[in-house]
Amino acid sequence: GSWSSEQRATWPSTCSPTPRTSGRGDPSRPPAAVTRRTASEIRRAAESKTRRSSSVMEFPRRIIVVFVDGVGLGEADAATNPLVCADLPVLRDLLDGAPVVAASAPLHTARAALLGLDATLGLEGTPQSGTGQTALLTGHNAAARYGRHFGPWVPASLRALLREENVLVAAQRAGRRVAFANAYPEELFSLPVPPSVGRRTGAPVPSDAGRRTRRTPRYLEAGPPMAALAAGVLTRHTEALARGEAIASEITNEGWRDRLGRTDLPVITPGEAGRNLAGIGAEHDLTLFAHYSTDYAGHAGRMDRGVEAAQRLDAFLGGVLNAMPEDMTVIVASDHGNLEDVRAGHTRNPALALVFGGDLAALCDGWQAITDVAPAILRSLEAL
Repeated sequence: GSWSSEQRATWPSTCSPTPRTSGRGDPSRPPAAVTRRTASEIRRAAESKTRRSSSVMEFPRRIIVVFVDGVGLGEADAATNPLVCADLPVLRDLLDGAPVVAASAPLHTARAALLGLDATLGLEGTPQSGTGQTALLTGHNAAARYGRHFGPWVPASLRALLREENVLVAAQRAGRRVAFANAYPEELFSLPVPPSVGRRTGAPVPSDAGRRTRRTPRYLEAGPPMAALAAGVLTRHTEALARGEAIASEITNEGWRDRLGRTDLPVITPGEAGRNLAGIGAEHDLTLFAHYSTDYAGHAGRMDRGVEAAQRLDAFLGGVLNAMPEDMTVIVASDHGNLEDVRAGHTRNPALALVFGGDLAALCDGWQAITDVAPAILRSLEAL
């Protein structure tokens, strides 16, 4: 990258990042007591299960894709970019001190690669989530097929493409073991809520929940859950989340407790959630996790919200890094910019791509656009 050693030495002293103090979502705070498996226990169970089963081909390489909504590479400006002001020790260590800004990319260190991926895909206007997520998950220029950028949901005319050609389905067809790590509430599928976790009396339920209509609930019209449904792997709900065998999209379970009334669920740290994701990934050749809070924070247009979102993501990735097996590669990729500029909402900045672990150099070689990610994953898994 073009970030100088002098600049790295002083960053982030040019701003006053929000410190990691104790409180909600703090990675240093001990988790609430709950009975659930640790990442190492999940890995051991996976190894035992794999030895017993020959129905799916084993493959000596594992990939986790962490989709982060609305994170681009912006200016190195402490006044406008939360990624400059945030305290990001995990990312800083992976990137040899370079900040997560456009001037740093492309950057290849001994442990990671930072890339800025074109999300505009040759079209005017501001990239949006629906077409961006479809492009990221299939490798097709969804915005060009649709005629413009569109969001936040996947447009109806692109849903067949996403269902049939997304990276989970393609890897599954080649005999790879795939997983979607996100937990979704039972109400979206007209399933009963487990009494062991309960729901607070009068707690709201997701819109469209519990009603059988011809319309798909909005929560399932985003790219990642649509891809997971097509692969038959959107199967993790409240009990899996309580056991640490699923991840809440906002990482720490607070949304499930506050908005869904699942008050018996523990509030876990971002680091613990990351370790849980590494455990899930150890059982599969390809695992997808989707995180949307970064885009929500970007739309808030507030520096403190952006810094908090960036620091939570950093701690979460640290948990994955500390628990992942040696043969695992983690891809952090976004669909468009937003978080990196508190003034703008969605941007035309390059979308974030970060790769670490395993054979990262070969995996991300030649990436230029968000459409390059899915084909590279399938080539790595020999699933093309």
